[in-house]
Amino acid sequence: MMKTTPFHPRLAALSQSQSWGNWAGYLSAVRYDLSTKHEYFGVRNAAGFFDTSPLHKYWIRGRDAERFCSYVFARDVRAVKPGRAQYTIWCDDAGFVLEDGVLFRFSSDEFLLTSAEPNFGYLRQIARPFEVEILDCSDEYASLALQGPRSRAILETLTPDIADLRYFGFTETKIADTPVTVSRTGFSGDLGYELLIPAADALRVLDALLDAGRPHGLRPYGDEALGMTRIEAGLPLIGVEFSSSRYAFTADERFTPDELGLGWLLKGIDDPTRPFIGRGAILRERAEGASRWATVGITVDWQDYYTLFTSNGLLAEPDEIPVAWETMIYNDKDKRIGYATSFMYSPVLQRHVGIARVKPKYAAPGTEIFIEQTLNHEYINVRATVTTLPFYNPERKTA
Repeated sequence: MMKTTPFHPRLAALSQSQSWGNWAGYLSAVRYDLSTKHEYFGVRNAAGFFDTSPLHKYWIRGRDAERFCSYVFARDVRAVKPGRAQYTIWCDDAGFVLEDGVLFRFSSDEFLLTSAEPNFGYLRQIARPFEVEILDCSDEYASLALQGPRSRAILETLTPDIADLRYFGFTETKIADTPVTVSRTGFSGDLGYELLIPAADALRVLDALLDAGRPHGLRPYGDEALGMTRIEAGLPLIGVEFSSSRYAFTADERFTPDELGLGWLLKGIDDPTRPFIGRGAILRERAEGASRWATVGITVDWQDYYTLFTSNGLLAEPDEIPVAWETMIYNDKDKRIGYATSFMYSPVLQRHVGIARVKPKYAAPGTEIFIEQTLNHEYINVRATVTTLPFYNPERKTA
């Protein structure tokens, strides 16, 4: 039986479409409005909120907490101070990515990890040699993402403690007389915050947020609008850009940090005092130049797309909903060189954009490639250009 999050009574009442999907066994809104574009522009022009409660949440506590995190996670946590968070990944012994998540440091010996997939058993197993306690607190907290240019103004009416909060910083405060952890994080590529709330008090905080957000045009948004914003932000999504290596049947279904465009997380990998899981395999990959793929952005000029359709007697109507399957990519010799994992028409950029995996020799920005489209039951290629990620990155996100 599907579960519901602590926010569901309010969210169900706000939903016009009553379109729900499954996220980790919980009902998760595909969309609330009858038009996904309305939700998308709500986030890009004002503010939107997304129920992230199905995220798995784990406390990591004990005298070896930092040493444990340094061993498990590929990004160096030792320089992270209390009150700061970091996006991170963890790998298997062969250097393939297991998953990504956000790690919050509350003190010298206390961390909180959030992740999209369950990791409790894995973390408990790895923790055996360490003086550390792993606690699954997923059901104890509801969580909510508040994203968009008006998000700060909304939160400041509820708590003054967030006024000077830096990007990837967090603070423990109160909203509606309820203890809430507010972090300046999110999955939209815009100014945004995420709230961690005791599950029993979730509706009280949401009601206060709805009241504060009404003058600012605050509205809920679902999975489709989330997909649009995160593609524009160039953010990978597990189950789309990659799958956990623990579920892969072959090496072709596993990917290293460098192949996923996440090599920037590995600063200090040469430091022998931090032998994290997978480090040796990643160093060998780099020394041998053995990366099979490069993750890039791709753009399609609207005029090229328009001409492709009209020359075949069709209307070139842009579809903002991200394509839910891999789309093949070719070079100018019609040889397959990769595939797009996410592809959509961006209303803000007014062109088609995508996140793609290509052979490294084709990864340079400006490289001309071709992406496959289906017209009149035939495969036809349209010209595209390799570009850097992200596509959308306003200054206010980090300012």
